[in-house]
Amino acid sequence: MREIPIELSLEQEFSLKTYEQQVQGLNEKQAQGLLLEVLRQLMIKENVIKHLIAQIE
Repeated sequence: MREIPIELSLEQEFSLKTYEQQVQGLNEKQAQGLLLEVLRQLMIKENVIKHLIAQIE
């Protein structure tokens, strides 16, 4: 079994820094909306991964 990388790549770190700069200007309501959208997308990603794993098994 391969080791799972738990560190961000340089590209991901750069992308994260870019997002950090973009969200600095958000008000509280915008930040909450963005947070909920990110969580929704993470849940969808989790569902896709579970579905793909189920197809392999």
